[in-house]
Amino acid sequence: MKVRYKNKSLETVLIVVTLLTAVVVAATFVLLYGFHKPLLSTKTLHLIQIGAFAVFIAEKAVRFVNAFSKREFLRVFWYEIPLLALLTFVILGAGSWLKANDPAHLKMLALGIYLMAQVVAKTCRACVNLAASGQNPARALIGSFCVLIIAGAGMLMLPKSYNTDQMSFVDALFTATSATCVTGLIVKDTGADFTPMGQIVILTLIQLGGLGIVIFGAVLALLLGQALSVRESVAMQDLLSAQTLGRISKIIGFIFVGTITIEAIGVLSLLNLWQDSTGAGLNTHQQWFYSVFHSISAFCNAGFCLFSRSLIDYNKSWRVYIVIAPLIVLGGLGFGVLYNLFGVGCDKVKRLITPKFGTSNLAGLSAPLVAPVKMQLQTKIVLATSFALIIAGTLAMIIFGRSTNLTEGVTGALFQSITARTAGFNTIDITSLSAADKLILIVLMFIGGSPGSTAGGIKTVTFVVIIMVVYATLLKKRDVEIFKRSVRPVVVGRAITVTVLFAAVLLFGTLLLTLTESDSGFAIEDIMFETASALGTVGLSTGITPALTTAGKLIIIATMLIGRLGPLTLLASLMFNLKPAGYDYPSEPIIVG
Repeated sequence: MKVRYKNKSLETVLIVVTLLTAVVVAATFVLLYGFHKPLLSTKTLHLIQIGAFAVFIAEKAVRFVNAFSKREFLRVFWYEIPLLALLTFVILGAGSWLKANDPAHLKMLALGIYLMAQVVAKTCRACVNLAASGQNPARALIGSFCVLIIAGAGMLMLPKSYNTDQMSFVDALFTATSATCVTGLIVKDTGADFTPMGQIVILTLIQLGGLGIVIFGAVLALLLGQALSVRESVAMQDLLSAQTLGRISKIIGFIFVGTITIEAIGVLSLLNLWQDSTGAGLNTHQQWFYSVFHSISAFCNAGFCLFSRSLIDYNKSWRVYIVIAPLIVLGGLGFGVLYNLFGVGCDKVKRLITPKFGTSNLAGLSAPLVAPVKMQLQTKIVLATSFALIIAGTLAMIIFGRSTNLTEGVTGALFQSITARTAGFNTIDITSLSAADKLILIVLMFIGGSPGSTAGGIKTVTFVVIIMVVYATLLKKRDVEIFKRSVRPVVVGRAITVTVLFAAVLLFGTLLLTLTESDSGFAIEDIMFETASALGTVGLSTGITPALTTAGKLIIIATMLIGRLGPLTLLASLMFNLKPAGYDYPSEPIIVG
């Protein structure tokens, strides 16, 4: 919902002033908390924050006067009143009611939190407005990812973010890209080389990258009670690949609530699991942080781990298989599928609770008020394919693999079959795998998760469509059929395009790495494994990524970004304004195969 203003020129000036003020606020936080010793005095930075606060208040006052409807303005920015009230309460009562040891510090902390809340709200809302500006929504998505990656890299280069002697820009950019693209490939040890501040930055990038900052902005707008306009809903429909425009707000709300609920259950289930390298249990704060970190990393299919050996030291813990694995699977199913399953489940429960879920018709018979919620074709394909790939991957690694680590039990093969398509955690040493094992994992990484999820790859539905195209061709069927439903030719064409583009990027990326790493002596299967892991945003590694040259790291960075956004999205952003041809050439038979 947008507020209409009388003087549009004044509104433009206010937007520029607000943008510059937001940049200043972010800079003050970087200077205050990013360095061991602030580059400017704390007093100076606090005065700048007070000035920024005055600008934000003046901006709201001017916009209130400039608005056509004061009621409309208050309805959109209703949250400003409780925020200001809370800030006023803290400032006035810091020394008396709250009895703080350092009232001045508490006041400035509250002011800083208020300012950052303003910056986050304005940034997220700007992303939604950009996506709904009438331009290609894919460009807004790509732009938001690039800005998030650059900002994350800058945060990771701050002295308080890392424990090593120095952090190069390429390594910071690589880590930020891997976190934002929820990949999990690393060139620095997440647990050892980054401080808690750096780990929090990585975790924030994982969560924002997993959901998508544009979707996060829409979630924030809905939480603040601001209804999405028709144009914004259309943009969200495009980004979410949703089928019905009217359900966009409900789906976005479900994404937020579902994500928080699933991750919270994961956090509670992982408590009391973690031990440090000496085998001693972590303290309470560390247990909570480790649980939060790994729950979010698992559900977002990021694969980042605070242990140098990933989950190898926990391969005998039931929580790894009962908690981590389901989190990975749920994150890889796709929010649309989860929403449909939730609707089907709620409908069945409602009908069980109310057996007479209907009214009597003229004939005296019971007729349902509404039709039962059915499982969509997309959901059927995703569930069936995900289950089949997990089982097939497990059996393939047990039968064809020659690694002693994999043949020790079914659990190792099962976990790697699950994580290879999406997450990147590992309970076995990837470097010790045989060539057959690596090839199986490459195929799983290439297929990836499901559409609309946090996973990468060509996606399960694309894989099934390609298989059914072959099946229909062999049986000489005119249409591609799945679960007694026909698939439209445009969907078939898109599936073929995605597969071909992914294969091309995989081969081209592998070729480039063989050139840049020609002096490193890496095996070709290891190079292709790293490329497939980056393209599928998986994060499994044979251990060669930290040893890549600068050029090699940049190639992997580009591959991760392409894999997260998808080659088709990148092409769509470039070809958005191209109009379809208004003519057809005469057909002529050709021979293929």
